[in-house]
Amino acid sequence: MTDVAETLLEVEDLRVQFGSVDGPVKAVDGVSYSVERGQALGIVGESGSGKSVLNLTLMGLTRFQGARVSGRARFEGRDLLTASDQELRRIRGDDIAMVFQDPLSSLHPFYRVGRQIAEAIQAHRDVSRDAALLRTVELLELVEIPSALERASMYPHEFSGGMRQRAMIAMALANEPKLLIADEPTTALDVTVQAQILELIRRLQGELGMAVVIVTHDLGVIAETVEEVAVMYAGRIVERASTETIFSAPEHPYTWGLLRSIPRLDLPRDVPLVPIPGRPPSLVAPPLGCHFHPRCPYVRDAHRRNDPALEHVPGDPGHEVACLLPAETRRRLWAQLRAGKEPAEARAAVGMGGASA
Repeated sequence: MTDVAETLLEVEDLRVQFGSVDGPVKAVDGVSYSVERGQALGIVGESGSGKSVLNLTLMGLTRFQGARVSGRARFEGRDLLTASDQELRRIRGDDIAMVFQDPLSSLHPFYRVGRQIAEAIQAHRDVSRDAALLRTVELLELVEIPSALERASMYPHEFSGGMRQRAMIAMALANEPKLLIADEPTTALDVTVQAQILELIRRLQGELGMAVVIVTHDLGVIAETVEEVAVMYAGRIVERASTETIFSAPEHPYTWGLLRSIPRLDLPRDVPLVPIPGRPPSLVAPPLGCHFHPRCPYVRDAHRRNDPALEHVPGDPGHEVACLLPAETRRRLWAQLRAGKEPAEARAAVGMGGASA
């Protein structure tokens, strides 16, 4: 547990459910984590793993969707889950800001970009319209949009995808938040612009001293942007560690699958990427036992009955994993996979035999 004086956000056993004709959808199922002041955290997982719902709930944006929420989410000692709508409106866009997935749909097509950013400023600051517009130009310059004064008078459709994303970041930074949540900030952008946006977020975090949470489905996106990574699957965190550890010594088979699905510079270019077999489980009726066991190449019978808890990895107190495989077995399997072996070869090499050994 981090020192309370340094902790900005602390989430404890957060659960979010939505009603459906088939039963409650467990979008977030017992998530706990913390974010320190000035820290950069990455939350990674496939679509449907609960990443976006988790952060929308912290912003109070699932209240109007009939969500059933339990647990705690303390921001500077205030519980966001029990805060009134009025209090949340004061916090949103001021202390906590969010950059949403699709900047085109986040910006109103009928209003000029500068006016929309200025409105975000005036919603929380008692300043004139001229002062807000002046601050808007400064923000557009901060996020490296050229000819900021001219661009402020343009409409969203006149911006490129990368420029719209920069404008959304400028809007999020308008009131110098203590925490910035960026939900898939590089979606639909080409690789070059992706790198520019991530570098921009990293630079602004250092300059402004704010904490950053980057939500993504791609581990490669946050490789050099965050300090710590939480891997989500089926509404839960299944592994959490420093970024260096996640890339060099991960211990959950799902994390291995995510890593094996991105290109590696140390392998020949013609080596195919390896997708994770199967599909994410239904959050209405998740599998019994380990939720990942239907897709896990290393599943044992115990995994179908027992539900693993998130526990510290022996010898590494900053590393947590929810897996029933013995720690030594996990490390040996990862060594085989990193050497280029297929799962069946890795199982044989560590003496596991068949998939249901």
